[in-house]
Amino acid sequence: MSSKKVNKTENDSKLKLIDYKIFLPALFIIIAISIPFAINEEGSLEVLNAVFDSIVGAFSWGYLWYGAILVVAGLYLSFSKYGNVVLGDPTEKPRFTLFEYASILVAMGVGSTLMRTGMLEWSSVAIDPPLGVDPQSTEAILWGNAYSMFMWSFQVFAIFVMIAPAMGYILHVRKRPLMRISEACRSIFGDRFTDGFGGKLLDIIFLISILAGAAVTLGLGAPIVTYNLSALLNIEVTFGLTLTVTIIWVLLFSISAYVGIEKGIKRLSKFNMYLAGAFALFIMIAGPGIFILDYFTESVAFLLSNYLQISFMTESLAGGDVSHIQSNTVFWFAYSATWAMLHSVFAAKISRGRTIKEMILTYFLAPTLISWAATGVLGGLGVYKYLTGEVAVLDIVQNGDEMAAIPAILSSLPLPEVALIVFMVVALIFLTTTLDSTTYTIAAYTSTEDMSKTEPSKFLRIMVAAIITAVALILMRVGGLAPLEVISGLMGLPVIIIQFLLIYAAIKMMNEDRAWVYNVRK
Repeated sequence: MSSKKVNKTENDSKLKLIDYKIFLPALFIIIAISIPFAINEEGSLEVLNAVFDSIVGAFSWGYLWYGAILVVAGLYLSFSKYGNVVLGDPTEKPRFTLFEYASILVAMGVGSTLMRTGMLEWSSVAIDPPLGVDPQSTEAILWGNAYSMFMWSFQVFAIFVMIAPAMGYILHVRKRPLMRISEACRSIFGDRFTDGFGGKLLDIIFLISILAGAAVTLGLGAPIVTYNLSALLNIEVTFGLTLTVTIIWVLLFSISAYVGIEKGIKRLSKFNMYLAGAFALFIMIAGPGIFILDYFTESVAFLLSNYLQISFMTESLAGGDVSHIQSNTVFWFAYSATWAMLHSVFAAKISRGRTIKEMILTYFLAPTLISWAATGVLGGLGVYKYLTGEVAVLDIVQNGDEMAAIPAILSSLPLPEVALIVFMVVALIFLTTTLDSTTYTIAAYTSTEDMSKTEPSKFLRIMVAAIITAVALILMRVGGLAPLEVISGLMGLPVIIIQFLLIYAAIKMMNEDRAWVYNVRK
């Protein structure tokens, strides 16, 4: 057989690795929605924001209860008989050590967004505090850092992980070949629904939410690096600079996606944990270490004292004039729901050999503790620089150029060039692992291969990475990312319904198999 025929056969077989019946409709819907909105960004944003605000306004109480109920559901699954069920063969060891496992979940769960919220979220609360507190007062600033920690707490990680028990069970215990939402719902709706239009619709909804979220992350993540690079090199932030950073970033996460979880995501996640820890120590030693420790201690105490109040704050008596905490919490939960399926599917894939309790509690605790520590250090540094008058953080934020405050704070440290470079590297690696795990999950989800026995093909991962990049760059160029961000937030609504369906599906499957008897460690 000639080499041309061999290559053609190999290419044909590679193209058959993807399920086009769910991938192409999701991609076409994203493009069909985004391009018209991008052409008239201002008008479309007005409409989309009005729709989003009306939904959030009417159901703000529902989003708050939604986060709390998922935390309760997670604790129930962890400490009931279901918590001891092993995702896989009860005699096999977990795929990753606990440190590797936690590192991957942290890198996937928080990403570079933590670096922005950790350093700056307190300023938004300080400018617009709740409960009649005076803006920019010391109490308002204390509310700010406590709320920054709350954003990365149990409700958000419950939202991220609570689909994972069902997905992990069908993949590692029942050994279903397709790692899809529809497969997890088979025990509820039966074969006809799962193999028919209903199952395809569920899978398309999943892909739309993930493709939209990935494009938004790629487009909005770049400024975290470009603003610091601009300050380091003393150049303006332009589309050309953003394009250059994006291309470098795409190369990094494409390489990582190509080499796989073991050599890519795992190694990057572990390295970034060490680098981030070293950066935190540098800030503590070169910066106001004692103030940061004092402020962190006080912030934790303030958060724990007010945790329930923040969790259920609707400000119903404020006459419609709600504070940043109330409006942002509802938006944050709604936006997190968009990412719930991605996080859960990926967590399920890497949790072979773990019990349901280990999976849920690791996701509850590891990212939360790391996020609180990071917020304590980064937020404490920002607050100190504001209080001493070295950096006018609140003025910068009020002027609408929030991202510019980050390099301003970092540049006030000793060895500012080192601080800016390390911050950019940590952010870039976080962004890389986030997009890497996203492409890996989409590839695994759309693959026609048996995901209970193999990994998604390298060809498929690179193809997914290329498609996400192309969509993001086109939208960045024409100005369509902002509408897509709102659409991505709206996608959280159907996801919430799917989440509760899959929690029920997980319990139903384990009851049918009596998994708490037969699939536990002896």
